[in-house]
Amino acid sequence: MIVIDGKEIATDAEGYLADLGDWDERVAEHLAGEDNLPLTDSHWQIVNFIRGYYHEHGTSPNLRILQKALREEFGDEVGDKKYLFELFPYGPAKQAGRYAGMPKPTGCV
Repeated sequence: MIVIDGKEIATDAEGYLADLGDWDERVAEHLAGEDNLPLTDSHWQIVNFIRGYYHEHGTSPNLRILQKALREEFGDEVGDKKYLFELFPYGPAKQAGRYAGMPKPTGCV
């Protein structure tokens, strides 16, 4: 569980939201702060992309799918695995997905 502005927000043991409706940008900032990771515009680009992907497909993208979708949307640099790991060193699909308030991705993460 995390507490933001006095509101308790339920999470699982890995920090994924129990209720996706509890997400807002403050939640993302709080979770990133727990990882000592200030969110830049580049981070937000990925976080917002994952949120859009989830709303369109009903699932969180695993790393392979995330890379492919990012390349198609933004080009090779943004979909590059090294670039994504520089932004999200604990695993782009898992870490960015957690900040985005999405369920933990399955498969190749």
